[in-house]
Amino acid sequence: MSSASYFQSHFSSSDCGSTKIPVEHLDYDYIEKCKDSKYLEKILLLLRSGKEGIYPHLINFCENRLEKLNPHSRALRKEIPVATSASLPADEWSNIEDDLRNWQNETKMTETSLKRQLIMEDVVDQNMPPVRGSNCSVPLSWNSDRQQKRIQPRDYREWDKFDVEKECQKIDGDVSRNDKPAIKSSNLKTKLDSSALTTEVRQRLAEREKDKGNDAFRANDYEEAIAYYSRSISIMPTVVAYNNRAQAEIKLKQWQRAMDDCLSVLELEPCNVKALLRRASVHSELGDFEKAVEDLTLVMRQEPQNVTATQLLSETTKKMTEARQGKAKKGRKIIIHEEEEDNFEQPAPDQTDCPVEPSQPVGGDWYSSAPADRGDMGNAQKRPHGKGDGAPHNESSNSHHGHWRGKGGTSDKYKLPQEPKEKVANGIAKRGSTVSAQADQVSSSSKETPPGTNIGEPVNLDAPCGALPLSLSRLKNEGNLLFKNGQFGDALEKYSQAIQGYSDAGIDSPDDLCILYSNRAACYLKDGNSQDCIQDCTQALELQPFCLKPLLRRAMAYESLERYRKAYVDYKTVLQIDVSVQAAHDSVNRITRLLIEQDGADWREKLPDIPLVPLSAQQHRREEPPSTEVLQARAEKAAKDAERKAEARFADFKQDGNEFVKKGQYQDALGKYSDCLKIKPDECAIYTNRALCYLKLERFSEAKQDCDAALKLEPGNKKAFYRRALANKGLKDYLACSTDLQEVLQQDPNVQEAEKELEEVTILLKQSLATESPAKSRKIIPVTEVEGDQKTPTVAKSDSCLKEELGNNFQPNNAYEFGQALNNACSSGNMAACADMLASTAPELLPQFLSTQLNGQTISFIVKVLDTHLLEKDPNLVYKHLCHLHNADRFSVVLMLLEKDDRRHVSQLFEHLSSVESTEFTKNDVQNLANKYI
Repeated sequence: MSSASYFQSHFSSSDCGSTKIPVEHLDYDYIEKCKDSKYLEKILLLLRSGKEGIYPHLINFCENRLEKLNPHSRALRKEIPVATSASLPADEWSNIEDDLRNWQNETKMTETSLKRQLIMEDVVDQNMPPVRGSNCSVPLSWNSDRQQKRIQPRDYREWDKFDVEKECQKIDGDVSRNDKPAIKSSNLKTKLDSSALTTEVRQRLAEREKDKGNDAFRANDYEEAIAYYSRSISIMPTVVAYNNRAQAEIKLKQWQRAMDDCLSVLELEPCNVKALLRRASVHSELGDFEKAVEDLTLVMRQEPQNVTATQLLSETTKKMTEARQGKAKKGRKIIIHEEEEDNFEQPAPDQTDCPVEPSQPVGGDWYSSAPADRGDMGNAQKRPHGKGDGAPHNESSNSHHGHWRGKGGTSDKYKLPQEPKEKVANGIAKRGSTVSAQADQVSSSSKETPPGTNIGEPVNLDAPCGALPLSLSRLKNEGNLLFKNGQFGDALEKYSQAIQGYSDAGIDSPDDLCILYSNRAACYLKDGNSQDCIQDCTQALELQPFCLKPLLRRAMAYESLERYRKAYVDYKTVLQIDVSVQAAHDSVNRITRLLIEQDGADWREKLPDIPLVPLSAQQHRREEPPSTEVLQARAEKAAKDAERKAEARFADFKQDGNEFVKKGQYQDALGKYSDCLKIKPDECAIYTNRALCYLKLERFSEAKQDCDAALKLEPGNKKAFYRRALANKGLKDYLACSTDLQEVLQQDPNVQEAEKELEEVTILLKQSLATESPAKSRKIIPVTEVEGDQKTPTVAKSDSCLKEELGNNFQPNNAYEFGQALNNACSSGNMAACADMLASTAPELLPQFLSTQLNGQTISFIVKVLDTHLLEKDPNLVYKHLCHLHNADRFSVVLMLLEKDDRRHVSQLFEHLSSVESTEFTKNDVQNLANKYI
């Protein structure tokens, strides 16, 4: 460990946690005045860490100050990077190269001299092997003995077939046979009584028993492990205990018990990966391969990189294929059952092989799921690439392949339905045979689907591909289908045949030939043949310069061969064509770091020239008009942003206004609330708040207008009624003020401020009514009577005429006539005439006729007339008059000013009315109506 690393690790573990450095100490003046070298070391470490920011000049200043105080401080020691050719002078590096070259020459000369020497007898006696490549003679007996004892070297093909997992399992098997269980589990109880224990104690005890089972499982004593897991489950059933017991039962080949435990786990946790894996193992051992594939498919959907599931899926697929091949060779068997009593149908021989749904992923073909689950095949813009990524072109749509499959076309089958409406079992794909056979079946089908669709759907392999003839189009579509199924070797042959056929046919279509070369390059890339991939991509780019996919695949191939400069150039060219390719961005960043380490700071000078891409080939510059959906989405986003900004401004203005009100700055608050209403003109609370400001500033008219606006938005707003009452009081409209205050008290009788204001306003109202003139001048309105064709002007009826007509069922035509007649009846006490007038007046017109004559005396007189003269004759009419009378203007104020005797007459009227039996109203109706009068 270097001195700087030692100091940093030692200091960070010992001092950094105990001392906190304030930000104010990270200053030039403080560092210059500080004389504590230890504390300066802590400041220097904090500055170097970058937690408070990166300040190179301040770090240098701190180092210089620390060097003056303590020149031998460990904090001043810096790591010396490993020397490279870029960090050394040219002369020194040339000397190093000369020394290495001399050493290499000397080594070769020494080896050559050793080869020329003869092997002596004493050397042979010591069983020394000959120098490799020497021409010396060796005794035949010795050479034969050595050849028998020596282990022959293995070639690379044999190493490729070497199965590491299998050898490790053999070693584990040898160890397991030698190990002996430490404890006998015959005396263990599998169930424990924990009913008297608390939940916490039971949980702890179940965990302890599970841990004992884990120890026994590691010791390969599976019976004891099952016993401990059973004890844990009896105490408290858990998913982990069931899973572990299922694994131990699988080790003992207790398949049914393992199946039960897996089902118990899936009841508790439906998508548990371990339970699905173990149930798939059991299904596979029991020969139910289809169910095993279903479970493994569910696992792969949750964890696509699960190695265990991938391996088990491959093994299960292989077993299922072998089983179907065996059935096909043996043929069908016809089983004859002898029926004695009951007659029942036997399954048809065609149904013995369980067919597979076309949409079901079978035989390890995880890539046969939906395209959204697989990712776009070869579409570099969609996802970052891995080593050997790439896929063939397709004119109609992008094809898909499984991202978890290994390289090479090693898949044994792919999926194509034989008939569009029947379930078909997958066959074995052989080179050039099965694809064509199934293509015939698909092409004869009535339902055709273009290439690039899901594997379980019918595929039309005769779909046209550009200017290629039918035979070459078929080869290309077959290659696309094989690539999509992971059979890269077979797809490569199809593309090669199509390219050869293209040259033989003499077609002139560079674009189609470019696609074929690019697709074959993708197969080479998948098989790890980077050199051939580069050649095909180069040929494709000669046919169609600046084509995106060949460039990207050639860059991947260069990167896999560690030819980073050329890969960098291709990736930068890709980004010139389409700047949105994320895989190219990631690769450029990664290769840049490698080139800096390799070539030093002047690494750009050693790069080949990066070609300039013309504007016509730059895809990101081809601006197409946005679609309707895009425009709509942009408009919605802009509206949401504007709404969010307006909401934030509204909240700020409202908060500022509230703060100004608390401080008594009502004029400033008025401006803030006005700004709020510009943003949200329908906010009731802002109107009431601004009305308060107007009241404080004695601008009563504006306050009343704001309260009216608030009541339009919320008709029952209590604050708006109360503040409008204060505004009406300021405007000396005591009657309207009293009405608003009564509305407030009706909503909430506990508002003491409203009660006090009502008492004060009532006094002011009585005073104002007393000072008003009791009588007003009466105007005579000219009336024109028409008789026949002549018109003679007359005058309005006088009071004497009205008095004469009162006894003759007088029917008023307007509020003036009704008021004159009512005043005459009240002054003369003629209840009978008033009763006749009320009997001839429609109840719904009564509030309109009383609008100018309503006072306490009039209300009292009408109540007496209704009680004494009309109640016995027509109680329904009395009820109707009372239903409309309280709707007259200022009725609530006039009712409040009634004397005690008048109130008693009102109560007496409702008592008499409630005792009357009628079909038009009930006692409850009368009681509800009385609440508005009493």
